[in-house]
Amino acid sequence: MKKVVCKDTLKKDAMQAEYDFSNMRGAVRGKYYKAYRAGHKVEIHQADGAVSVQYFKLEEGAVMLEPDVKKYFPNSESVNKALRSLIEIIPSKRRIVTHPK
Repeated sequence: MKKVVCKDTLKKDAMQAEYDFSNMRGAVRGKYYKAYRAGHKVEIHQADGAVSVQYFKLEEGAVMLEPDVKKYFPNSESVNKALRSLIEIIPSKRRIVTHPK
């Protein structure tokens, strides 16, 4: 069953004309990038007043793909396959090759 979207809802969600961000200063892309990669905590406030805290940190060996790269490599298997194909074209003097017999 499809959700019906009302035209009034679309108009309500649109940016209002009085909001002008063209002269906004201090906005920096990636300002918290390094801190986020180092780890962060999330506090979840429940309706009953309880607060649960969850800590997030990238696991050892984990990498974060940029959005434009993620379009082409949606999962770990596709990333590993592409990197293995690149490893194969690296000149043999620069790598040690072990072939199974």
